[in-house]
Amino acid sequence: MVRGKTQMKRIENATSRQVTFSKRRNGLLKKAYELAVLCDAEVALIIFSPRGKLYEYSSNSMQVLLEKYQKCSHENNNNKASEQDAQYLKQEIANMRERIKSLETTQRNMLGEDLTQCSLKDLADLEVRVERGLSHIRAHKEQYLMETIKQCERKERMLMEENTRLRKKDQILTEENALLMKKCGGSQFLDGSSSTTCTIGLLTSNSHSEDENHLQLVMRPPDVQDSPTEVETHQLQLVMRPPDVQDHLVVHDSD
Repeated sequence: MVRGKTQMKRIENATSRQVTFSKRRNGLLKKAYELAVLCDAEVALIIFSPRGKLYEYSSNSMQVLLEKYQKCSHENNNNKASEQDAQYLKQEIANMRERIKSLETTQRNMLGEDLTQCSLKDLADLEVRVERGLSHIRAHKEQYLMETIKQCERKERMLMEENTRLRKKDQILTEENALLMKKCGGSQFLDGSSSTTCTIGLLTSNSHSEDENHLQLVMRPPDVQDSPTEVETHQLQLVMRPPDVQDHLVVHDSD
């Protein structure tokens, strides 16, 4: 009698399900034992029944085999992760190369190069990007110019304030100089050993003739009034006459 093919689905009858579990479990344990003996393989088999009962077989110590399994599993996971990382990096490199190539093409197009491969839509989009870029450049340029103008205006105000300050200082110095000259009463000079200050005055005279003009320089102490006849003076006479008469300079002492 030919045995029919068993359908791979859950057995609904509990008794039949338990009988099948027992038969298949014993067969699986037997196969594990045969594999370990015939092939000199390390075999570990763990089975839990539907009620949670444990059945196991190990050709060696179960703990040793489990530790070996965990170690191999960890290494496999690391290798798998490394392979996944390598694939990810390769994909990223390929994407970056495509991105760089696209950016280089866009840059050449922005410079007006390699436009033969561009469609009408691409050219229109390129024109919009160029106009937008020019707008940003103009705005930045205007902002820079405004800041430069403001800096120049600040420097101009500082220079004007400094100029005003210097003018005031110059005016103060001029006033102080004029006041000092007024207090001194004129030019001063020292007379050798006695250090006597004398005042220089100018007198004019027409006493010699109608054609001559005399310039008289009188030197006297500062406490004497302007009277050349009262004190001893040194007179310097400058005679002015027509060009046909020889010029002469007369220096004399007057009493």
